Amino acid sequence: MSTKSRTYHDPVHGGIHLRGDDPVDQLLIQLIDTPEFQRLRRIRQLDLASLTFHGAEGSRFTHALGVLAVARRVWDHLCIQHPELAAYRALMLTAALLHDVGHGPFSHAGEEVFGFDHEAWTCRIIGEQTQITQLLNGYQAGLADQLVHVFQGKAAHPLVGQLVSGQLDCDRLDYLLRDSYFTGTQYGHLDLDRIITALAYDPQTQSLVVRGRKGLVAVEHYLVVRYFMYTQVYNHPKNLAARFVLTGILHRAKECFEQGGLAVDETLAEWLGSPAANWSLSTYLAADDVVIGYHLQRWQQATDLVLANLCRQLVNRNLPKFLEITDLGAAQQQRLLERLYGTAEPGQAPYTVGIKTTRIKGYSLYDKGIYLQSEAQEPPKEIADCSPLVRALVLTSPKVWLIYPRVWSEQVQHLVAIASTMAGLGTVDHV
Repeated sequence: MSTKSRTYHDPVHGGIHLRGDDPVDQLLIQLIDTPEFQRLRRIRQLDLASLTFHGAEGSRFTHALGVLAVARRVWDHLCIQHPELAAYRALMLTAALLHDVGHGPFSHAGEEVFGFDHEAWTCRIIGEQTQITQLLNGYQAGLADQLVHVFQGKAAHPLVGQLVSGQLDCDRLDYLLRDSYFTGTQYGHLDLDRIITALAYDPQTQSLVVRGRKGLVAVEHYLVVRYFMYTQVYNHPKNLAARFVLTGILHRAKECFEQGGLAVDETLAEWLGSPAANWSLSTYLAADDVVIGYHLQRWQQATDLVLANLCRQLVNRNLPKFLEITDLGAAQQQRLLERLYGTAEPGQAPYTVGIKTTRIKGYSLYDKGIYLQSEAQEPPKEIADCSPLVRALVLTSPKVWLIYPRVWSEQVQHLVAIASTMAGLGTVDHV
């Protein structure tokens, strides 16, 4: 069956052109048109970050197409020197396109709140009898199973797995550029052209490598960019405050639902009434940001005043305050939380005040690291062994944030000042 060519005009990568006369591109077009993939239009890439960065409205759909665009450029570049890789082109490009098809409402925030793993759902969507499964196996028998193996870390070719989920993968290259663009920040600007030019394939190890001094510099820049995007965007404390409120909403909603006092549709009845492990695939796919957002709007008038107030906070962006308390010891942090719990209305403390911990994702030393090959005949070396800058990004420290109501600002600052003074004196007996 012939398919017309198609071009997606992407704000980050320009025109993403899929040819109707190319069998792999034809498959990609058909996959994009499935209900399972179109659902990604209704899931925001940066969950609640639009409450902090007003332009962060991009969807998982746009990100998936961006990863496909990057993967195509990288794979075609590598195939020039290693034509034998061309046999894995369909696997590589479909993996790039479908890597996030299992994301749920509010992306990573939804995972945190509901306790599910989007990668596991990606495998179910591809492995069970969906339109995506039928198209994959219709193109090549067993292709759906091969993709599941990729997402489980058992790719038929190691290079495919590295480019889908590794320290220098196509997913990260796109989301750093894309998220920087949509948040209006400057931290995510990286030299994609130079990075791709520096990428090479080492047949002996079947691994992705970076070539030359210029390649090292480009990757150093990429890792610094990633570090700053985490510190300034992904782990922005206002994002944490928004997630804290969303968590409170859904926990409270679950309590109200179990007591029989909350109106929900059939989809959310399943989400609130049973653990994620028991959901059917159709139940999971029926939920998105629109479905959850509809309920948040309705629950502003809920009879449960705690739930109604939390929903109004999130919908109207009247978010709680935040204060870093990293310098306080764990015991002092807990004492401070307990003291503030006593200030809250009876039964409302968990929805009023809390502590959130973030850790910057720097560079991890593990088997999917980045390897540098200075000369073609030399064995690749772990990039951290070649760069003092990269070594500095290996060790990162967590940050601890106190989330609390705006009206408590004066009280909280007073208590934290006392705790900080005690910490300086080496005392933890009082807050």
